Amino acid sequence: MRTLIIPSLAALVLAACGGPTPEETAEVAVVAEEAETAIPEARALELVWMASGFEQPEGAALAPDGSYFISNIGPGDSGALDGNGYVSKLKADGSLEAARFAEGLHAPTGMVVKDGVLYVADRDGVAMIDAATGASQGKVLIEGVQFLNDVTEWKGDILVSDSGTGAIHKVTPDGASPFASSADWAGINGILGDGDRLLITTMTDGKLIDMRGPGAETVIAAGMKDADGVGLVPGGGYLVSSWPGEIHHVSEDGVVSLMVDTKADGILQNDLSVFGNVVIVPNWEPGTVTAWKIVGQ
Repeated sequence: MRTLIIPSLAALVLAACGGPTPEETAEVAVVAEEAETAIPEARALELVWMASGFEQPEGAALAPDGSYFISNIGPGDSGALDGNGYVSKLKADGSLEAARFAEGLHAPTGMVVKDGVLYVADRDGVAMIDAATGASQGKVLIEGVQFLNDVTEWKGDILVSDSGTGAIHKVTPDGASPFASSADWAGINGILGDGDRLLITTMTDGKLIDMRGPGAETVIAAGMKDADGVGLVPGGGYLVSSWPGEIHHVSEDGVVSLMVDTKADGILQNDLSVFGNVVIVPNWEPGTVTAWKIVGQ
């Protein structure tokens, strides 16, 4: 049976718990908009916790021990090479494990863990961090990049997107090389390796793209302006965040339904990631991280 995630027509008002600094509980009201198409077997996102105390959080990655890494742009200008960026670590319940698990970054965004190494997109390259200790393992500088954004593993390679140039670079500990680029990738943001395909989101046209290789590219859906992170829904379909404050469901046949809209509340929905049936979304503003659970029949 194919799984779909479409909210009920009522607003989802759920208690949020956990939070690193200070430890507290909070409440958040999230309005789920009516799906454009009535789909049976409706599903929803249930808020599990919202953690606070971050500084421009943007990306999330699953740690080997089941906790979560959260990238923080840090205070000040997100484009500055100021060393103010850092990575926090949260336990699975949203409580703080380490406020500054790794430091000295400029403006860290997307992340992924491979073979015990946390790869972090930074302003001038990709930092490598020991995923167990937080110790630096160096940085691969990438010349000519404008805004390195998301990181994924695909077919054994580490890839990083550059939103400014519409390109993807391959990264190894020895250096970086161009992987792919396209005029259709204006504002490329999220990338996610999934078997034989690479999923790509773009901000300019709000596309979700299925790429199998050079010349083998299909647009799954479009119109999700400022699309950011993408995650796979267990059983089929996708979740796509739009950073100004939306979470969309995209069905296998490309039907887009708005699930969450927090724009009026000033809550951004940044680099969404799905780990099993848990959805982790950093909120650049107001400096929180939200955990959702995929529920329903």
